[in-house]
Amino acid sequence: MKTNSSATALVVLNMGGPDSLAAIQPFLYNLFSDRELIQLPAGRLLQKPFAWLISRLRTPKVRENYRMIGGKTPQLRWTTLQAEGIATALGPEVRPYVAMRYWHPRADATVQQMAKDGITHAVVLSLYPHYTGATSGSSIVDFQRAVAKYHPTLKLTIISQWYDWPGYLDALANRVQESLETYHELMRDEVQILFSAHALPQKFIDRGDPYLDHVLATVRGVMERVGERPWQLAFQSRSGPVQWMEPGTLETLDNLAAAGHRAVLLVPVSFVSDHIETLVEIDDEFARHAHSHGITEFGRTASLNDQPDFIAAMAALVRREWQGQS
Repeated sequence: MKTNSSATALVVLNMGGPDSLAAIQPFLYNLFSDRELIQLPAGRLLQKPFAWLISRLRTPKVRENYRMIGGKTPQLRWTTLQAEGIATALGPEVRPYVAMRYWHPRADATVQQMAKDGITHAVVLSLYPHYTGATSGSSIVDFQRAVAKYHPTLKLTIISQWYDWPGYLDALANRVQESLETYHELMRDEVQILFSAHALPQKFIDRGDPYLDHVLATVRGVMERVGERPWQLAFQSRSGPVQWMEPGTLETLDNLAAAGHRAVLLVPVSFVSDHIETLVEIDDEFARHAHSHGITEFGRTASLNDQPDFIAAMAALVRREWQGQS
């Protein structure tokens, strides 16, 4: 590891989210303006008008969802704790920074601060375990643009994916095992494990994006650690008139209920911290849906957040990559 505290940094990249109810519409505008994420057939000409319109239309419903969790996303808090925890594990010479894609702190501001702090080399860690051009790729490109503009001499080591990192798989498997222990011992063997990943438009997969392969590798790695038991993979957060990855999580819950299963453990596999998709979509919407269809025991694994085993795993990953670039 490098030893100059004024010149070394760990930068973690994440999506970001609104830090107030007033921030919801501009956050959504930033999200829908990103052509790496959403590409309209008419091209760039209509991208910003589309983003303006859809952000206005979606804001009322999204605002109510954020009201349920205190009026803002907890993602920045967790991401900051993750960055600080990993940096602390790496040693006092490492300074943590956060760069969000669609809300503050944005990459431009973070890179400018790093330049002021005298940072000369940084490991950039995407907090998306599974690579896709729509999230990981967009965040990395955004950060690289900021570096080229504000700190072109900064040397970067970029970690863009870690879906099969053993420590990460261990941490996820630990959360599954801990959750299984909360079910009554007479039904524990009957619990159906449902991994739920964030969906992408199917066209991303069809054109060669590795996201699905990465998610499947993670799920299989986790289940090798958990042991032989039934599991399925489904995809959540699907909206809009495009073909999405299948099957959907709600449809899979319906099928499990129809088959007579009464106990389900949902594992949010593509998220490393709590945010609106875990706290509202899963804990409220999916839970109510499952109960209404006869799944009486519906649970979710705890998010990785700043769990010690997850922080240690990420520190080990960063240390390996950093030493490889020394």
